Amino acid sequence: MLFVVLLFATGLTVFWLILLGRVTREDWITAAYNKVFENRTLVKKLRLKDGLKREKLSRCRGASSVVIRLLLSGDSEKKIRKIEIRSQYLQNGNLRHLNLLPMPGYVLARKYDVIGKGGIHKAIVTKCHELYGKKHASQIAQHTLAKLLSYPIIGVAMSFAVGAFLISLEHAAAGFAILGVGTVLILVLVYAMYDELNDRVKKRRAAISRQFPNIVSKLALLVTSGMIMDRAWKETAYSNESELYQEMRKTSEELDNLVSPEAAYGSFITRCSTKETAKLASSILQNISKGNAEIGRLLKDMAREAWLERRHIAKRDAEKANSKLMIPTMLLLLAILVMLMVPIAINFSSM
Repeated sequence: MLFVVLLFATGLTVFWLILLGRVTREDWITAAYNKVFENRTLVKKLRLKDGLKREKLSRCRGASSVVIRLLLSGDSEKKIRKIEIRSQYLQNGNLRHLNLLPMPGYVLARKYDVIGKGGIHKAIVTKCHELYGKKHASQIAQHTLAKLLSYPIIGVAMSFAVGAFLISLEHAAAGFAILGVGTVLILVLVYAMYDELNDRVKKRRAAISRQFPNIVSKLALLVTSGMIMDRAWKETAYSNESELYQEMRKTSEELDNLVSPEAAYGSFITRCSTKETAKLASSILQNISKGNAEIGRLLKDMAREAWLERRHIAKRDAEKANSKLMIPTMLLLLAILVMLMVPIAINFSSM
């Protein structure tokens, strides 16, 4: 049995190393591109976080402001500089900061179309398109698929190697436990990487749906006050830093760069992927193509419907919260009953 476990671990490790040796220059370039994009995204998040801190500090007044300033003091500039230096290294061809572990996955995806162009890859591309936009979706999806392919190979190999080592030391129970639990844990963690994409997409869609009533109400107010749609769109887009506002900002930038309204708003529909935003963009396109003078009224109706839907969602969320609280409440009631009944039972038994 020890020979079989050791042979399997060795085979997986050799297979992974062979794949690593077949990584091409294009694979390294794609990995470097994704790392640079990941670093830029992290820098944007850090700067946004610093901006929110400064905004909170600017609103602080009185004695409590001293404590709040101490808690929120400092920024992320040092961390940002380190990240930007690493990105500069990668852009200059220095690949020291790249992670080797996902690289064999690039080879598998490239050599086997059933893997590299299959259903899982298409699903990842669709989610990345929604999360990162059309420009970056293909490369990020390729890197994500590479991790999903490579990590299980080397992870299971290491789990079997550790298990074989413990078995050789006559700790058979611990060795088989590490072998089984480690393998299952690695596979679960790899699946969690894929499931994280679904979770992020769901959270993003939920955030966009929550922000939609405010946005369409502001658009309706600006348009009915006499502002043209393009200007109202831009004013609304730059009034906040939340997800839907950022997507509107991208659309506004595309329109400024002379992208056709059909393409710009079509990309907006794809990135947001909610029925509310699709209806809004379709109404605006109809207003542009047919000269619909009732766009203000349409936006008002849309805003009213959006707020009604928001109330229904809030009620459903409250009902879900009540049902989730039912079990803790019952457990608490049971604990109280035990605390009351145990002393009574002891008193009766001592009589």
